Amino acid sequence: MREHELEEIEELCSAATPGPWFVRTLDDSHAMNLVAVSTVPDSGHAERWPDFDHREIVAATLVQYPRYVDSGDERWDENAAFIAMAREAIPRLVEEIRRLRNASADKGSG
Repeated sequence: MREHELEEIEELCSAATPGPWFVRTLDDSHAMNLVAVSTVPDSGHAERWPDFDHREIVAATLVQYPRYVDSGDERWDENAAFIAMAREAIPRLVEEIRRLRNASADKGSG
């Protein structure tokens, strides 16, 4: 991976809503079984709208009714967990790539 690609990834991360992100399971009469990625942790109460703030939601992997958001393989929870994890993991991976490159360059010049 070239440096300009790492910079592009870094720019995307910097432009996104700040983390950490969390998986939340919500419910309401309009979006039954809503699996979402949120800026606040899940309470475990499957809040129904308006008892959750829509501005906390950054992504959804399932909106069951009406069927607005779905995945054919039914991996809603897994997809939400991946998206939430990626918010913090990708910047750390970019940093680690650079650290390893610098360590390798230091060994090569010494």
